[in-house]
Amino acid sequence: MAEPVKGRGGAPAGKVLSAEQVRAEPGTGEGSANGEGFALFQVVSRFNRLRQDQRGLASKAAELELELNEHSLVIETLREVDPTRKCFRMVGGVLVERTVKEVLPALESNREQISKLLEALAQQLQAKGRELSEFRERHNIRLLGEEEPRAPREGSEGSKGGPGGVLVS
Repeated sequence: MAEPVKGRGGAPAGKVLSAEQVRAEPGTGEGSANGEGFALFQVVSRFNRLRQDQRGLASKAAELELELNEHSLVIETLREVDPTRKCFRMVGGVLVERTVKEVLPALESNREQISKLLEALAQQLQAKGRELSEFRERHNIRLLGEEEPRAPREGSEGSKGGPGGVLVS
């Protein structure tokens, strides 16, 4: 009788593997003859890249949110000041002297552009989140500490042993 097929790290095929088991060099070890190990490595790599992209978008959105708040604060402050009063503004790393009435429209324009950019970034972030969720569902990926979904009751069609998932840290 043939020996059961083993996955990466000696785990039976179709079982949940930890990130450490998947992080091994692709194409080595048992189960690599059929490309199973390499495919698993690619799934985890793609998932981690999607998560990294999502974090990058969220970080940029947070940075722009701070900049938007800063612009709003400066605009509110300058509205209460005499329009002929001189003020200083950093333009391309150079400090230039202007009047409040010259600077205020430029600041308001910048704030509007930042706001539009934030809206576009929020849409990208939602799209990336959907893509990540779909990828997780398609490849049955669970994060460490996340509970395993409940197995369907006997007799239901979902209980016919299916492929396992990938466990990512």
